Amino acid sequence: MTTDTATAEAGRDFIRDIVQADLSSHKHSRIVTRFPPEPNGYLHIGHAKSIALNFGIAQEFGGQCNLRFDDTNPTKEEQEYIDSIQADVHWLGYDWGNNLFFASDYFERLYDWAEGLIKAGYAYVDDQSQEEIRTSRGTLTEPGKNSPFRDRPVEENLDLFRRMKAGEFPNGARVLRAKIDMASGNINLRDPVLYRILHAHHPRTGDTWSIYPSYDYAHGQSDAIEGITHSICTLEFEDHRPLYEWLLDKLPVPSKPHQYEMARLNLTYTLLSKRVLTQLVRDGHVSGWDDPRMPTIAGLKRRGVPPAAVREFIRRIGVAKANSVVDVGMLEFCIREELNRTALRRMAVLRPLKVVIENYPEGQVEELEAINHPDNPEAGTRKIAFGRELYIEQDDFMENPPKKFFRLSPGNEVRLRYAYFVKCTSVVKNDAGEIVELRCTYDPATKGGNAPDGRKVKATMHWLSAAQSKPAEIRIYNQLFANPSPDAGNFAGDLNPQSLEVLTDARVEPAIAESNSPDAMQFERQGYFVRDPDSTPDKLVFNRTIGLRDTFAKEVGGKG
Repeated sequence: MTTDTATAEAGRDFIRDIVQADLSSHKHSRIVTRFPPEPNGYLHIGHAKSIALNFGIAQEFGGQCNLRFDDTNPTKEEQEYIDSIQADVHWLGYDWGNNLFFASDYFERLYDWAEGLIKAGYAYVDDQSQEEIRTSRGTLTEPGKNSPFRDRPVEENLDLFRRMKAGEFPNGARVLRAKIDMASGNINLRDPVLYRILHAHHPRTGDTWSIYPSYDYAHGQSDAIEGITHSICTLEFEDHRPLYEWLLDKLPVPSKPHQYEMARLNLTYTLLSKRVLTQLVRDGHVSGWDDPRMPTIAGLKRRGVPPAAVREFIRRIGVAKANSVVDVGMLEFCIREELNRTALRRMAVLRPLKVVIENYPEGQVEELEAINHPDNPEAGTRKIAFGRELYIEQDDFMENPPKKFFRLSPGNEVRLRYAYFVKCTSVVKNDAGEIVELRCTYDPATKGGNAPDGRKVKATMHWLSAAQSKPAEIRIYNQLFANPSPDAGNFAGDLNPQSLEVLTDARVEPAIAESNSPDAMQFERQGYFVRDPDSTPDKLVFNRTIGLRDTFAKEVGGKG
């Protein structure tokens, strides 16, 4: 990312104020942040907020941001997710350089420190089942109960822990717990689990380990090993901070990072729970993690959303201390704003209706000039073919129009963009009474779309040559959920049945078919579209990134 881009994205918020104060007071001479995803799924737009904040702070203050994978649960982690996360961070415009790390890099040191806790009397091996441990932890209003194994001798705890590491016990047989305070008002301090037995193949360490550290144990110590100065989490980890600090105080860590919490991103018509997203994929509600209806970064990319729009959205919503819900319309506004500025203009007819211009010479084809971007002359122009037979949108014609319908109707004259004035003279219907063709005439004197006699028309329509245009499949995507506040516990009931419409008879101009650009383009009067990875030279497929304006609320009857 360029310096100009980073500067434009810089904003003031309480995290940046803390960082600035720490530098000014010389508490830190260099800022080190980290983005620590668990590789158990694809990243979503909520992660984009964390990525932009952590990498953005490092850029703005001349520091460093590490990408560290929290790979402590091999039953849910896959190399596919590791690869996708790295690709997503790069797509957003950020780079970690040589600072790529894994929690598994520190397994040996974490284990040694755990033995140190046991020797100091701060940890013990518990034989209780997971359910017994959960029950004995107490509630928010009732203290927990000490484990019957809490006062085991140090040597016995060390022996059992080493045998756990050696793989002598089955899953769930024992855990290592910190010995803190079962009566603490903070449930996270009621002897939390530090290690559990897990016989599973790890993507990086293979079958070396039979025990794995908990997130709470691995997280802070990994921060300390890497010299993280500002460990930024979302608000649900605020109650975990006392444990984070307790462990740092009790262990011989090389540095003492500090944890800061911020509000997570919540969007209307969207669920960002990784559990829900995983279930959407597994249950076939979407085609995969990169389905354009998914709020994943991969889904946004496939939908044609530019990374600059995501970064601008994150900049605008800012960083707050209290959770709130952001209207998805703000994201859509940022997408439209960026694409309006950058996307080349093209013409496509999504639901074709044939037009025959009866007074245009048969067999004649002429090339007309069309601009590629109205606000960017440097984008140049292109040639589009005009002939006797054309396609227009079905919605651009009405046989019996209402009073204020200004598009094509019998006897009415309209402008074809970049071409001529045309007038409908008759309608051709099939045996079912459906309109299948229009007969029209054109005025040769109006080439370019203007009449020399000064007469005006009230509508300008896009069109395509029937002979030169190319067939294409168009996928129209809308919000995945019809409810602005979908229920994470019963999300299937809130799915939007209109989230995808596939149009198989669309037509696009040759400039669209010939382009291999991955960038979204504007189909004039239709919205912004991008070529889908499914597209081939023999079958063109395009996804709608977003409409020119918000029509979703009208479609589902909600507030969009």
